[in-house]
Amino acid sequence: MTTPESHLESNGSPDQQSDGSASNEDGRLRQKRPAPSDRLRSHLRQEVTTDHADLIMLTCSFISGLVDSTIYNAYGTFVSMQTGNTIFLGLGPSTSRTTSKPYGWAKSLTSIACFCLGCFFFSRLARFSGPLRRATLVTSFALQSVIVFVVAALIQGGVVNGALDTINTDIMWKDEIPISLLSFQAAGQIIGSRALGVSEIPSVVLTSMLCDIASDPNIAAPLKSNAKRNRRALAFCCILVGAIVGGYIGQATGRMQFDLWIAGGLKVLITTAWFFWPVKRVVLV
Repeated sequence: MTTPESHLESNGSPDQQSDGSASNEDGRLRQKRPAPSDRLRSHLRQEVTTDHADLIMLTCSFISGLVDSTIYNAYGTFVSMQTGNTIFLGLGPSTSRTTSKPYGWAKSLTSIACFCLGCFFFSRLARFSGPLRRATLVTSFALQSVIVFVVAALIQGGVVNGALDTINTDIMWKDEIPISLLSFQAAGQIIGSRALGVSEIPSVVLTSMLCDIASDPNIAAPLKSNAKRNRRALAFCCILVGAIVGGYIGQATGRMQFDLWIAGGLKVLITTAWFFWPVKRVVLV
């Protein structure tokens, strides 16, 4: 005959039973908790919200002004503003014998071609992986950061001439390296602005933006009632301020890599911001 004492001995005390069930529960929770790699993968697959994305593109506008003013001072061409490069390219055949920069058209052609390649690449990246997916934006701006840092390192190391105001009658073909790389990465900014739904801040175009500001029927509307006008005006100011800052840094240092280190650092901050950017909210109807 089984006594209560023997039953407790065979099944354990009540405290032992509760400890065993608690440990089993902890084990099940640990099994359900996803691995860090799975959490990271899930995090990168999320679509981010476009709220306050204009702040990112305004920063990119500042970067465009900073880099373009530096590259123009060094090489007489642009890497973002392709309207000016088109004019330089068109003037090439008629002024090649009368200008101190007979091969300036070649630099402009390189910039235009590489910018177009960049647009092709970054647009396909966005379409393939999703334009608002966190992984897409992090990858795009991380790649832009790496390219800017590579150019800065090449100039810092003396591989490419980095002295400002050194344009000679003969082109230094190594100059094509920073021009091509920086033009390629600049395309990622305008692709990003369209993906984020803030195409009024292309960050690499001024002419159409100024036209949109001046032709806005609500140009005199109160400050809080015309967000697009405000963004365009701020973008213009950011490009202008970036150009001014780039000019002063170049004048003080006589070199171009310092502006590029700053531009690359800002793009690293943007990349980090996208990694922690809030998730897109889904509204259930």
